Amino acid sequence: MKEFVISEAKAETAVLVGLITKDQDEAKTKEYLDELEFLADTAGAVTVRRFTQRLNGPSSVTYVGQGKLDEIRQFIKDEEDQEREVGMVIFDDELSAKQIRNIEKALQVKILDRTSLILDIFAMRAQTAEAKTQVELAQHRYMLPRLQRLWTHLERQGGGSGSGGGKGSVGLRGPGETQLEMDRRIILQRITLLKQRLLEIDKQKTTQRKNRGRLIRVALVGYTNVGKSTIMNLLSKSEVFAENKLFATLDTTVRKMVIDNLPFLIADTVGFIRKLPTDLVDSFKSTLDEVREADLLLHVVDISHPDFEDQIKVVEKTLADLGCADKPSMIVFNKIDAYTWIEKEPDDLTPTTKENATLDDLKHTWMARMNDNCLFISAREKQNIDELRDTLYKKVRELHVQKYPYNDFLYEVNEE
Repeated sequence: MKEFVISEAKAETAVLVGLITKDQDEAKTKEYLDELEFLADTAGAVTVRRFTQRLNGPSSVTYVGQGKLDEIRQFIKDEEDQEREVGMVIFDDELSAKQIRNIEKALQVKILDRTSLILDIFAMRAQTAEAKTQVELAQHRYMLPRLQRLWTHLERQGGGSGSGGGKGSVGLRGPGETQLEMDRRIILQRITLLKQRLLEIDKQKTTQRKNRGRLIRVALVGYTNVGKSTIMNLLSKSEVFAENKLFATLDTTVRKMVIDNLPFLIADTVGFIRKLPTDLVDSFKSTLDEVREADLLLHVVDISHPDFEDQIKVVEKTLADLGCADKPSMIVFNKIDAYTWIEKEPDDLTPTTKENATLDDLKHTWMARMNDNCLFISAREKQNIDELRDTLYKKVRELHVQKYPYNDFLYEVNEE
């Protein structure tokens, strides 16, 4: 879907917009906008200004109030007067077709919401046929209810898709109900075709999984950009792409590992994120099957992130939505080398918070809560990796004995 792709040749400037509501205080809104800025940076855009407004909820007409919209428009005009063009305005929540249409009319620049920005990043990151098909399906599902606004973009594309499909056989003659119905039918046909492709891919994947033999499956899960791919590289000695960007990994990578003669499979999966678009979850269902079929989940957490506890909740909720909440799991706190805290004076009696808790405080807290299902490592500095391997071996072996008792006996014979 080409209209959402940000040019990589020249970084566009972006303005971010979020709301402070009764359910989302100022601190939480700042955290969300920090993440939105990281998303924009990942997509190749440079954020030049943020706007927030206190409202009971988003306006159904323009998301923010008219006064705030005028303020944003004036900022864009002032930037143009200074020959600094604002390329787009990005909103932190998903916008309806009505909201996008009214905001575009008022601001006269490209309007994106969090969902379309994430879709843009996924489109840029997709490498395999499966990932490209999944992204295109999510894009078309996003486009369908917003078709009235998008028909002119379809005309420019000739009916094609930004992520690898379409023969461009559509002749769009002009707006109107008949034209919109035609566009809607074309997109619905494309969605049907993409679903069929994914079913075929899923059948192939299912066959591959069945052919993997009697091996325990371990899946790395977690928020995006917590270091799952780096850990995967360390454990399996493979070369999975790892980068300090959101959604560096889209395609699930599965590697065979052997620790002390005990073989098992380990999978690196796509990272989760707050407000993850439902269309993306649905489209990436076959990718997430690796999580569903795993025997053990390694939940990787970036302990250096100030909001890591909320990220844990997001991942746990997503796992629950996937029906994986009851799977055996352990938490791996990564990036301990980057963890910082506000050091208290020796006589400071103020309560311990996440801002002033030392690493030892967190270790004591989480290890007490998780027993032996909790580890603290640094994948980048290779700290405590041997402990991770040993713990992983013990847990995989325990699961192996439960699932394949005779097969486990063979390993004992081999070890002797």
